[in-house]
Formats: sequence, C-alpha cells, structure tokens
Amino acid sequence: MAWRRCVNDRKPGVAPGAGLLEIHNATVWRGSTRVFDRLNLAIGRRECVAIIGPNGAGKTTLLKTINREIYPVAGDDSWIRILGRDRWNVWELRHHIGIVSPDLQADFLPNAAVADAILSGYFSSIGLFHQQKAQVTSAQAEHAESLLHSLGLGSLRDRAYRSLSTGEQRRCLLGRALVHDPDTLILDEPTSGLDMAAAFDFMRRIRELAQRGRSLVLVTHHLNDIPPEVERVIVLKQGAIVADGPKADILSRALLSEVYGVDIRVTEVDGWFLAHL
Repeated sequence: MAWRRCVNDRKPGVAPGAGLLEIHNATVWRGSTRVFDRLNLAIGRRECVAIIGPNGAGKTTLLKTINREIYPVAGDDSWIRILGRDRWNVWELRHHIGIVSPDLQADFLPNAAVADAILSGYFSSIGLFHQQKAQVTSAQAEHAESLLHSLGLGSLRDRAYRSLSTGEQRRCLLGRALVHDPDTLILDEPTSGLDMAAAFDFMRRIRELAQRGRSLVLVTHHLNDIPPEVERVIVLKQGAIVADGPKADILSRALLSEVYGVDIRVTEVDGWFLAHL
C-alpha cells in the first residue's frame, strides 16, 4: 500500500515548533452541562495517543473541542491552541487533521458515489454536490483515485455509499480524511459497528499509516482498538484527566478497575492490550 508520509512543517498555518494540541485552564460546556473545568492537556505533533474512559467521562466533548465543533469559555488565562494557533478556518485545518467517526459515517449522504465521497474531503462536506464537482481539479481526482485503490475500493468507485458494508463505508471515510495528506488522524471509536474481519482490516490500515509517520489521536471504549504504535494513553473520568502516561503503565488492572468500578484484568499480547474479567 503506497501511503506517502512525512510530517510537513511547511504546510500553511502551522507555527514553527508547535505541538498538535495545547489546552490550558479550559472550561468547556455542552449545553447546560459543564464537562471540563480548567482542563490542561498537551499532545505533541508526532505522538500516537489513545483517550479512554467510561461513558460520560468527556471523551466526545474533548474530540469535538479538538475538531473546533465546541469552543471553551473565553478567558485571559484560558486557551486551546491547535498547531500553535488559537483560531483556525476549519477547511484549512483539514489539511493538517483528518477525522473518521461513526457520527460522520451515519450522517453521510446515502446516494453519494464512493469516488465522490472521497473527493468530498476537499470540501469538508458529507458528499459531493453538483457545484463542487465542477471545482474538482485533475490532480485532486487523480489523488482520490489512488486512494480508492490503496483502500481496496477501486471496484466500488461508482457504487452508492449506502450500498456499502459498514467496513467499506469506514474505509471510504478514511480515504476522505486522507485527501489532504494530513499529518494527524483523529479516530473516534474506529471499530464501532464492524465485524471481526472488518475491524482487523481497518486497524491494519491504521497501523500502516502510523508506521509511515502519521500521528494518531484515538478515542475508544475498547482496549483492543489501541494498536501497538500507540505509546501514550490518557484516561478521562467525570471531566478530569485521572491518568496520563506510557501505555504499559496506564493499562493496568488496578488503575482500570478503579476508573471503571469493576474488576478488569489486562493481558498483553504482542503489543496489544486485552481487557477481560
């Protein structure tokens, strides 16, 4: 699979030497619920990180904050900086960060052709609309075609998105996320809804991307979604970071049992950590 990769400091808008994410004393609300109160967190540009925690811990809110779907309360001593900047045009940000999530998969235009679904990444849309098709360049079309074949979707290029299996849809959205050759991929519950074969296939592709230099921010409920390439794990509970460090230290029986309130045993197999009773 011909994944191209090296972290590109020359992409537009990146402050020299900036990390991927810097959150300082951030208070974040979702509706009438205060999810985070003076949250502090930093993630480097070349890190592969997993974020775990029980339901209601704040994982989705943190993800939406990174994606610029939610903004923190403004304050002189509070900020969220992505790649060294407080403010981003969302379309420009997609050159640096690609996103794959079950929410996006569910909301995507069902009649979009597979090739158009991948091309929609250039427009941050949930399908390719008529006026957008006229704006696609030959270079963009060629790159999308390359991604189709790299992801094993070449024979499906003219099929409707809704006719694909869940695993094929997930790969389609991965292609959409990759059109700008982003340095970082954000993966929300990457194997949610996939059968075992599709989950293994998808994680194999994610591992190949990480091995070729892409950073990962992976949000999951399941330890077996965390590939060996992830070296750091952040644990959230009730809107607070309760643990943050090397994977082998964090994914322990004692810590996970305390966080989830049930006895959880952990077994490591070839760099994968499996939770069981």
